[in-house]
Amino acid sequence: MTVRKLMDNDQFDDALLRAAMERAALYGWGRLTVVDAARDAGVPLDEARRRFPVKTAILLKLGRLADESALVDDGSTGTVREQLFDVLMRRFDVLQQYREGVRAVMRALPFDPALALFLGATTAESMRWMAGAAGLDLSGPAGVLRLQGLIGVWAYTMRAWERDDTEDMSRTMAALDQALDRAGRLGTMLARRGAATAETGQSMDPIDPSIDLPLDPMSDQL
Repeated sequence: MTVRKLMDNDQFDDALLRAAMERAALYGWGRLTVVDAARDAGVPLDEARRRFPVKTAILLKLGRLADESALVDDGSTGTVREQLFDVLMRRFDVLQQYREGVRAVMRALPFDPALALFLGATTAESMRWMAGAAGLDLSGPAGVLRLQGLIGVWAYTMRAWERDDTEDMSRTMAALDQALDRAGRLGTMLARRGAATAETGQSMDPIDPSIDLPLDPMSDQL
């Protein structure tokens, strides 16, 4: 009862999220339950049931935190590439706070198709927001390919982040730099919204979907 009175919703969610990620890091995502996380956090089970009715709601909360941090308007300006670098690294700043728990989720993906589908959908939606914040044009058929390219950039960098043992995430930043460079070389993935050549009336060229990022984030091919 004391916890219920002292905590607002955000504090409640943060406490349960942190407990869940710590338990996932110790025992694996598959063995985690909301009940266990709530007990570890010392929060009421009935409120945990209301706010986190399914286990994936924990990942939704983490994703929203990462998105909200990334989308904070700090007044900075720059190219689409620079803006994408900034917003994506701000997402990693949040994930870094729950690093071992997130890595446990990533290890579970090959054995949990439903989880993989769920995260694929939520990642695509997050990348739409990141693209919008950076001014990346997602309109039309070419926009669909640009979104897929951005999802590829994120997935590639996530794999590098999973292996990155540096305190300042320098390897993650290097991987993101390389991925964005490769995306830029695909022609128009980094085209700004409304940047079609109005003077000539020509539309922007689509990305060649046959060109993809390498699967190994430590590869020298990027």
